[in-house]
Amino acid sequence: MAKLSFSAQVAAFAEKIPGAVESVFKESVQEVVAEMQTPKDAGGRMRVHTGFMRASLMASTAAMPSINPSARPPAGTEPKSIPYVEDSIEAVITGADINDTLYFGYTAAYAGYREYGTNGQPADAFVRLAAQNWSEIVDRKAKELKGRLGL
Repeated sequence: MAKLSFSAQVAAFAEKIPGAVESVFKESVQEVVAEMQTPKDAGGRMRVHTGFMRASLMASTAAMPSINPSARPPAGTEPKSIPYVEDSIEAVITGADINDTLYFGYTAAYAGYREYGTNGQPADAFVRLAAQNWSEIVDRKAKELKGRLGL
C-alpha cells in the first residue's frame, strides 16, 4: 500500500475529528497574522517606531480594509508607545466560517511604503512573506493538533 502524503493524512484525520479543519484553519490564520505583526527587534520583518502602523491592522470577512491617506501617528508620539491590541483581529478570526475569505489590511498611510519599499528604502515585505508561509503553517498546525489529540 502506498504511503499517504502529509496532506492526505491531514485530510483523513480531519474527516474523523469534527472541527479539526476549522481548528487548523483558525490557528493557521492566527499564526500568519502573528508573523506579519512581529517587530524586527523580536525577529520579525516589521519596523516599529511608534507602534502606530502595527496597531492599524484591521480584519474583515467582508472586504479588504483600506489605507487611510491621513492616518499617521500624532506629532510627538513617543517611540513604541502605541500598543497593538489583537482583540478585534482575534474576534474576526474566531467568528469566521471555514468558507469565509478573511481580509487583513493596515490603515496607516505609510503601510504600503513599508511593505513594498520607497525612496531607496528596502521593502519590509512583512505581509507577503508571512502569507508565503501559509502551507508550512497549516502543516505545522495540523501536526500540533494531531499531537494534542494523541493521534
